[in-house]
Amino acid sequence: MYFLIILGLIVLGVIFVYNGLVTLKNRAEEAWADIEVQLKRRYDLIPNLVNTVKGYATHESSAFENVTRARSAAMGLSAQAGAGNLADKAGAENMLTGALKSVFAIAEAYPELKANTNFLALQNELSDTENKIQAARRFYNTNVRDLNTKIEVFPSNLLAQAFHFSKMQFFDLADNDAAQNNVEVKF
Repeated sequence: MYFLIILGLIVLGVIFVYNGLVTLKNRAEEAWADIEVQLKRRYDLIPNLVNTVKGYATHESSAFENVTRARSAAMGLSAQAGAGNLADKAGAENMLTGALKSVFAIAEAYPELKANTNFLALQNELSDTENKIQAARRFYNTNVRDLNTKIEVFPSNLLAQAFHFSKMQFFDLADNDAAQNNVEVKF
């Protein structure tokens, strides 16, 4: 009788731990999807922003080309399934952020552009999107931390190994010194 009770408790414990791992994995994947949605929104805003600035600053073509290249590289990595290699993705996003900073630096030199309602609306929308990306990234990293912790701690680590749960990578945009420094633009 006691044997069946102990066996039942063990089975319930295994089910509870397994379901917890699945829940954390699904939350992390959902959080990654939220990041992808916000990144797509940013990718969609960039051509409009570049075209607006380009109308005022036609001689700054290298900055616009850099933004276009960085956007294409970041979108190419986004098109790949899942979180994939987050180091490459973070590097591409860092390049895009730096290129966008140069466009905004160019805009500072054109007072009539800074007063343009289309530019201001795009700038505000892009700023809002950047804030949403940061929030989505924090949410993703929190879920990844929780999943990774559960995969590493006893006794859930035994079930994680048995059912092939693997640790996920954090999405860290500021993974190098260059990404943490401000972009310097010289005219």
